[in-house]
Amino acid sequence: MTTLKYVSLSDGTIVPALGQGTWFMGESPANTQQEITALKFGIEQGLTLIDTAEMYGDGGAEIIVGKAIKGVRDKLFLVSKVLPYHASYHGTIDACNNSLKRLNTDYLDLYLLHWPGSIPVSQTIEAMEALIKQGKIKRWGVSNFDVMDLLELEPLIDANKIATNQVLYNLSRRGIEFDLLPWSRQKKLPTMAYSPIEQGRILKNESLIKLANEHQVSPAQIALAWLLRYDDIIAIPKASSTKHILDNINAFNLTLSKQDFIQLDSIFPAPTIKKPLAML
Repeated sequence: MTTLKYVSLSDGTIVPALGQGTWFMGESPANTQQEITALKFGIEQGLTLIDTAEMYGDGGAEIIVGKAIKGVRDKLFLVSKVLPYHASYHGTIDACNNSLKRLNTDYLDLYLLHWPGSIPVSQTIEAMEALIKQGKIKRWGVSNFDVMDLLELEPLIDANKIATNQVLYNLSRRGIEFDLLPWSRQKKLPTMAYSPIEQGRILKNESLIKLANEHQVSPAQIALAWLLRYDDIIAIPKASSTKHILDNINAFNLTLSKQDFIQLDSIFPAPTIKKPLAML
């Protein structure tokens, strides 16, 4: 029996350390039923955090999620995102309302600004706070924010107003370890890691495959176990089949050794200099 792990957001809310991502869902009608079935299966297995965005499939992913969560909404932690060019005060309100319609729900558990844009973030924050008062979102956060972006929001982070920062983080994208991750930890700001297996690309790495074979697990389980060892990181891999979901969940059963971490560091070295925040 797999024991799931949980992470505390900045406001103390407990969420699963492993969620379900939906990027690229809702783009092909031929995949609709498989995607709905996979999400439902993940929910049944305890992966009750679902991450989506108005950008994904031009709203198509939210529609898929809306169908998958019918009848179980109250058991879920639902996350969506507003695009930066919609992130004015009124634009954020409208975008949220549109997302709620596609998701067929009355509220979001977490609403994120997808990445920093040209619209002053003060407008977005004002809208987020208004949405909380209206009961349309429970809390808000940011995505793809680097340290310099977060410094502008430091008083709000200190006041636990920002629930999380969702960024690209996996074995092959370790740039945040140089300064963003330490800064976030100092501020007790949890990190949500999107594309934790680099959309499948790192799974072809021969050294990673060899290590996985030694453990008699999949390369994806190695990559996820590497992330899930942290108490302040939430991983949200996309899983469009029940097989992938079971594979992801079984990462909780894998304990990597000190030698494994040394080997992974040699395959995927940690950053030694500051680099621009990676995004996909």
